[in-house]
Amino acid sequence: MSSLIPTISEQEVESYLKELGISCLYEQAIFVQDDKNRPRVWTPDFYLPELGIYIEVCGSEKFSYDFREKIYKKNNIPIIFIHQFKPQQSWQFYLKQRIIEINLERQKIINTLK
Repeated sequence: MSSLIPTISEQEVESYLKELGISCLYEQAIFVQDDKNRPRVWTPDFYLPELGIYIEVCGSEKFSYDFREKIYKKNNIPIIFIHQFKPQQSWQFYLKQRIIEINLERQKIINTLK
């Protein structure tokens, strides 16, 4: 269920997206089929409508996001998981790189249509 009140981590991501000039929608509901093909409604933290990409802000290293990642992949939903608590790499750099990678993958598909 939607909390409608962003966490501090989510607020930081939203602020960074605004800094980049990327509009976002908070907790936009999407339909997925789970691992048993049952319909589910999930609310990733952000949706970037101009890019067609979702973002999950991972708030704790105690919670595994593996199942969510598996279901998003199964449903072909482009999503970026942001792990702000991981110090080895700047999440801002990672976010920009993943946006670029997703769009390069899309461009390859588009180029095959020409």
